[in-house]
Amino acid sequence: MKDGILNIYKPSGMTSNDVIYKLRKILGIRKLGHTGTLDPLATGVLPVCIGKATRVCEYMDEDVKKYRCTMVLGMETDTQDVTGEILKMRDTWGLMPEDVQKVLESFHGEIEQRPPMYSAVRVKGRRLYDYARAGEEVEVKKRKVHIKSLEVEFIDFAHDSNSKKVTFTVECSKGTYIRTICHDAGQALGCGAAMESLERLASGRFTVEDAVTLEELGEAAAAAGLSPERKFGEEIPQALEKYVYGIDYPLASFGEVLLTPDTARKFIDGWHIAYRECIYVREPECGRRAYRMYVQNPEGPGGKTFLGVAFHSEKYKKLVADKVFARNDDIPPIGD
Repeated sequence: MKDGILNIYKPSGMTSNDVIYKLRKILGIRKLGHTGTLDPLATGVLPVCIGKATRVCEYMDEDVKKYRCTMVLGMETDTQDVTGEILKMRDTWGLMPEDVQKVLESFHGEIEQRPPMYSAVRVKGRRLYDYARAGEEVEVKKRKVHIKSLEVEFIDFAHDSNSKKVTFTVECSKGTYIRTICHDAGQALGCGAAMESLERLASGRFTVEDAVTLEELGEAAAAAGLSPERKFGEEIPQALEKYVYGIDYPLASFGEVLLTPDTARKFIDGWHIAYRECIYVREPECGRRAYRMYVQNPEGPGGKTFLGVAFHSEKYKKLVADKVFARNDDIPPIGD
């Protein structure tokens, strides 16, 4: 196995790139890429693509993400989380749980956010955190994001009136800053708020229940006798294959097309495929006409082998390849 996707559980205190560095040592593979940056403070699901699977990152970017967040009321920081410099501390006396519930209920559907200054968003070719660290001001425009759901799990007002906390889960689109939800909710409540903790529970089909830690992978590699000093290769060590998902795994919302071996070769060679040439077509569940392309193969998992991704062309009324992952050598000699 050369290509696939790992569902990594990122620990707090590491950047997403730190995770990639660690994985290169464990897997002995250079070509790795994560599918969406998590803040160092955050924990949870971080899909990592290996080899050719890095080419599906752009498709996974559209997946809905799910988070669990705890925010502290009465605090404002320059990073919008508790790791930043405290700008203001405000009294939360008189604030009621129903006030919090009402404000958070307003974060639903399409909303506008202004990305935090300590973020990787580029303005005029520079990251916002570069401006922030240099003490420079720059205009940051609001962006539209989509909140599919936001549910309050726990409101802790029981003890210290100046240490009120709220835990909620949120499902949202790419580009949503959860710490900005905390900041904006604090502004609406009039007391300020900062994110204390964040865990990504899901990214598309990848969930926290199925995630593997770096420690678990390292232990599996050591148990298999794999030396961390070995040379970089191209294939995933057999002892670690059980943790790797197929390239097509995260594309479940795409449509599905099954081809004969002869038509599969045409697809690989760049031909546009007419619908009448397909054995089977299932329409996509996502908002675009994207399809996973397979060839009939009794020897493959589920009797088929993944070929690549195609999109419906309005111009040609056919399926046009967007990314191809198979070669003609991968096509079974059925019907030849």
